[in-house]
Amino acid sequence: MEEIFISVAQRTLVAGTPLLLGTIGEVICERAGILNLGVEGVMAVGAVTAFIVTFTTGNPWLGLAAALIAGILISMTHAFSAITLQANQVVSGLALTMLGLGISGLMGKPYVGKPLAIKLDDLSIPLLADIPYVGPIFFQQSPYFYLAVILALLAWFVLQYTRVGIMIRSTGENPRATETQGINVTRIRYFCVLVGGAFSAMAGAHLSTSYSKSWIEGMTAGRGWIVIALTIFALWNPVRAMLGAFLFGGIFVLQYLLQPLGIPPNFLAMMPYIATLLVLLLGGLRDARKLNAPAMLGEPYRRGER
Repeated sequence: MEEIFISVAQRTLVAGTPLLLGTIGEVICERAGILNLGVEGVMAVGAVTAFIVTFTTGNPWLGLAAALIAGILISMTHAFSAITLQANQVVSGLALTMLGLGISGLMGKPYVGKPLAIKLDDLSIPLLADIPYVGPIFFQQSPYFYLAVILALLAWFVLQYTRVGIMIRSTGENPRATETQGINVTRIRYFCVLVGGAFSAMAGAHLSTSYSKSWIEGMTAGRGWIVIALTIFALWNPVRAMLGAFLFGGIFVLQYLLQPLGIPPNFLAMMPYIATLLVLLLGGLRDARKLNAPAMLGEPYRRGER
């Protein structure tokens, strides 16, 4: 029983890691006032790029670096459209999703069914890994897990207690007032969209080089949309995002645990997305002022207008 509990807990953290990485990026992006519905597409591009580079070079860290660059480059299209051209951010984000899924499917077609020869081993933290129960669960994990937790805490600290964080939050709340302080709102928004793209690509890299160690088209499986719901669930707070991401990670694992009970597999596959709809429904029922959403989220800003 003890081994089963530890195994389930470990798998929950693994399944929640890409959700946490994507949510951190979306929180940063939306804090600056830019709604990005293209997370799914960017994750797919990051996944296929990381897999191809890792498969070719045998170095998963080089694959991660390539994924980050690819995520930033493809996110540039959304930044240019939503910020420079003042296009509708919903339409631009959906176009980014379709573009990313199409590019990833085309690039990854020759690699379908080819497993990675190299495995990104779990990292065991000395001494801490020997603690009963807690050690095997939290301190014998993939490097991506530790990276995600550290980045979540770092993002929270930066947004709450640094000048950069204040500029990002003020850009999402009142860009006109921010501009009067001599801050370039366009530059801040571009920076946040590209950082968000890098985080989404990192989530995709985890899926293809650590979580499944293979590439199949559609492997993101709607996780990008779950990330958008988790951003609302977390109230745009990276620390709360950890709770939400690992909760949904548990839902992903739960569907496999319930299969022996005879529950229809199609219903089990729906569970993460039913939970996503419930999160959005509960968020919609709450007072908008209590949600802590950036005031100018999704609204274009034209520099110099009164």
